[in-house]
Amino acid sequence: QVELVESGGGLVQVGGHLKLSCAASKLPFSDYAMAWFRQAPRKEREFVAAISWCGSANYADSVKGRFIISRDNAKNMVYLKMDSLKPDDTADYYCNACPDGLRSCHVPVGAFQSWGQGTQVTVSS
Repeated sequence: QVELVESGGGLVQVGGHLKLSCAASKLPFSDYAMAWFRQAPRKEREFVAAISWCGSANYADSVKGRFIISRDNAKNMVYLKMDSLKPDDTADYYCNACPDGLRSCHVPVGAFQSWGQGTQVTVSS
C-alpha cells in the first residue's frame, strides 16, 4: 500500500511562509494526482490543494492565491508552498494520492485507504 511521509511544518507568525514536503512510495507516482488536506483542532479534515500528474492544479477557496502545490515526479515528492499565513491555517497537514486524476482528489476523506502522520503547522501573532 502507499506510504506517505509529510514534513516541513512548524511554528510561524501571521504573514509568514512555510514549505511542506510529502514523500510518496509504493505507488506509480506519476500515474496519480496528489493532494494536500488539513485538519484543525475540533474540525473535520478538509481539502487544501491538488495537482495532476502533468502539473494542473486546483485549490480550496480559503488558500487560493496564498498556497502553491507542486510536484517532482522524478523524486516522488509533492510540495505545498504557503505564504501570507493566517491563524486559520493552523492545522495538521496531510498528503494523499488520487488514482483517477484531479476529480478523484475531491472525495470524502474516508475514501482514502491510508494516511501518513501529517505535519503540524501553527500560525501565531
